[in-house]
Amino acid sequence: MADIADVAADVIEQNLAHTLQNIRRTETPSLFECSECGEEIPEQRRKHGGITLCIGCQTELEAKQKHRRG
Repeated sequence: MADIADVAADVIEQNLAHTLQNIRRTETPSLFECSECGEEIPEQRRKHGGITLCIGCQTELEAKQKHRRG
């Protein structure tokens, strides 16, 4: 009989597998410079694909979107 830790580990493993399967994959290459301010986009960020904004501009965009949603 499985103990609660084994059951929890199985649930976590299943959730992780499900999440990884549903991650949106983008084939669009990232930009080297931010489309808003022209600042260089770090390689670590670019390798995710489809990145067009630097961290500062992305943060500002998300803050505006959050403000609009209330």
